[in-house]
Amino acid sequence: MTNIYNEIIQSKVESQKLLAILLDPDKVVWENLAVLISKINQSPATHIFIGGSLVTTNILDDLIVKLKQNSTLPIVLFPGNPSQISTEADAILFLSLISGRNPDYLIEHQVNAVPILKQTDLEVISTGYILIESGNETAVERVSKTKPLDRNDIDYVIQTAQAGEMLGNKLIYLEAGSGAKQAVPLEMIKKVAQNIEIPLVVGGGIVNLQGIQKAYHAGADLVVIGTAFENDINFFD
Repeated sequence: MTNIYNEIIQSKVESQKLLAILLDPDKVVWENLAVLISKINQSPATHIFIGGSLVTTNILDDLIVKLKQNSTLPIVLFPGNPSQISTEADAILFLSLISGRNPDYLIEHQVNAVPILKQTDLEVISTGYILIESGNETAVERVSKTKPLDRNDIDYVIQTAQAGEMLGNKLIYLEAGSGAKQAVPLEMIKKVAQNIEIPLVVGGGIVNLQGIQKAYHAGADLVVIGTAFENDINFFD
């Protein structure tokens, strides 16, 4: 068994900020994979997240094997549904979409995933997933059929994060969504971080290195970069 969560906790205690690069298997160009992995290894990334709202490709296992052969970073599944579980990964974010009220994404997919997860050695990290309004309909909103929380109603977002923590989630993940026009507001990150004890993950709509640093400064313990890196493999150069 791995201890990725303990390492995240330790980093939070020591005020060491973490960075995950999110790879969507549907968007990975296999012929360019060697260059992609090289760029990840040269980046400040501490983790690789794998997944997407809709994954239609069947290369998930092969992709993770290739990544592990050429990178020492821990591989964490970021699944949209139980079909995106791979035994080749190190851990899985066991997501519950607590910003929405669609039972499929609150508990049903999780129940269906249990028989699969019980047959693996994946480290399961319970994660309260909160979708924040970002100026356009994102894939998460479309697929989950849930509405994001109002980006101006910080108090309600804080309550939602605290509810997730009280329910036993190990992480809170504030998500603007893939390709979001606007990132999670910095004031929201700050207030949520001040009002929970567990690590805070922030992703979506961050388009440059300054955006990462601002999220860190506001209180994010781990920042996730996906679309920006997909669009520019030299993002960290």
